[in-house]
Amino acid sequence: MDLKMTKNNSKPAQTPADPDRDAWFTAFFLENHIDPFAYPNKVGTPEQTEFMVYPENNQAYYPCSDKTFETIMSRKKNKFLKDLYKKAYDKVMGLVDEFIEQEYDRLFLKSLINIKYEHEIQSGLIIPSRLEKRLYKIFLSRTHIEDPYSREKQHKNKQAARLLESETFKKALNRIDGSFSDMNKYSLEDLRKKIKEIEFRRLLSLYSAADLWENKKLQIPSLETFKDIFCTDIKGNGLEALLELIHARKNKILWLTDEAGSVLVDIRIAKFLAELGHTVILAVKEGSFFKKVSLTDTRTDPVLVKELESAHFIYEKAISKNKLVQRLKQDANIYVVSDGTSENLNLLLASTTFARIFKEADVIISRGSDQEYRLILTRFQFTRDIINISSRDNTLSVTHKPRHPDFINFSHQELEEKANAIIDQMKAAKAKNMTVMFYSGIIGSIPGKIDVAKKIMTLFIDYLHQQSADLFIINPSLYYEPGMDADDLMYMWEIVQRSRFIDIWRFQTADDIAQSFILMKQKIPPEWIGKDSTYSTGCTKEMKIAWEVQRANPEMQLIGPPLDRFMRRDEYGVGSMYDQRLAGE
Repeated sequence: MDLKMTKNNSKPAQTPADPDRDAWFTAFFLENHIDPFAYPNKVGTPEQTEFMVYPENNQAYYPCSDKTFETIMSRKKNKFLKDLYKKAYDKVMGLVDEFIEQEYDRLFLKSLINIKYEHEIQSGLIIPSRLEKRLYKIFLSRTHIEDPYSREKQHKNKQAARLLESETFKKALNRIDGSFSDMNKYSLEDLRKKIKEIEFRRLLSLYSAADLWENKKLQIPSLETFKDIFCTDIKGNGLEALLELIHARKNKILWLTDEAGSVLVDIRIAKFLAELGHTVILAVKEGSFFKKVSLTDTRTDPVLVKELESAHFIYEKAISKNKLVQRLKQDANIYVVSDGTSENLNLLLASTTFARIFKEADVIISRGSDQEYRLILTRFQFTRDIINISSRDNTLSVTHKPRHPDFINFSHQELEEKANAIIDQMKAAKAKNMTVMFYSGIIGSIPGKIDVAKKIMTLFIDYLHQQSADLFIINPSLYYEPGMDADDLMYMWEIVQRSRFIDIWRFQTADDIAQSFILMKQKIPPEWIGKDSTYSTGCTKEMKIAWEVQRANPEMQLIGPPLDRFMRRDEYGVGSMYDQRLAGE
């Protein structure tokens, strides 16, 4: 029997076949509940993951550092992996000791967590962070404590806010020191740039002084202490890339926040960048996860509520590209969104909205060592530039990983330009008294048959041209370019479709497809028998648009299957060109 490897379980092309190793590799994804085919309602499709992670050598993405992954793949439960497991175990056991007072309840919960722990680590397949999440969920579900660190997080945020609002900090931030000892060599423009760079670096340096808001009682440092903090050495290769934002054109920045306290510095820097014209989208956790900042915190913590009162919140879990682009065009510079998870950064479980924002952003700024492991200390490259800011032992590290050089990205401006170029052709045709037809049909609705679908559509459109005079037909299959996904195409075509220059909107019928195979002098293959535009998720969305356009323009003629036959398709797989439910067919 020939067993076909699914896309997410594929191995690097250069690796020789080894059934036993490949089975272990597949079991790794299954055991960690990150296989998109085994858990389709929880794990993002490969196409959605590819919004963020650039696929290279047909290798599956995993949400952990290379060292962790390689250790698990080696099947050796060495000290490195055991220590990570024990760290996760101790972290959750610490919660039990801290929050459970009744002796029976405490001993029961410890015993339950211990049983689960021994079971989970037995195979050596589980990622330590996934183990941590499972043990943490046991604590939450058995105690009914929604967020054990809620009070502590609020205290840290209050401390950090008091620090940033103190007169001493304001004086220190605006203090002029030796940075301008030789002002004669600077132009006014140079001075403006240098002032912004100095302010930016001073704000960054605060990450190295987390002890200030970690202490139970806040001690406002002196001016001289702040001066020492501002002189913190910044290590890593990322500072230059970070400073480029000060002088760059308007960028969309996805900022991945970390823990309470430091999030106030995140927000302060976000506001600084917003004043320069950038758009900053602050990403938080969907739900409680230790001391990480969650969406609930932004609604219940008085400090965060005040700091984010002018921010726009994106609550949808699966916002479309069109709506997202329109939302980000609003007169706002700071947004808040959840990543859709309650664990350390896991791009496989991130929400559709988060994945689309990741793709739309110009740069990703991540905070903390947990995200450094997932984004920097991994072999994977991403579709966006990644910058990580981490602090350890009063030192600061800024690292940069450029986006994969082969990634093709179509900005919404580029897609709008392509749409407008098509609209210009429609206008020119109308000026010649030609009838303009838009032809909607199956392009990618049958996986693996895109080339056949394009040929079918083009042949039939040529046939229509031969049968009709003065007819200008838009053939969508001719406008696909490498790197375009369904999100890009739907965004571009909706602009064209709502332009009100369409006289006839024709939706592909089964007879159209049959006629194309007659023209090719071929019998209709089984997968095409009876198919029409109602089989296409994209056409379903376009039919809804067509009815809206027709209400505004009653003279537009609709040809094709009736509306009620289009309702069986729901949502195309994110980034793919077929219904997400067809992925396993």
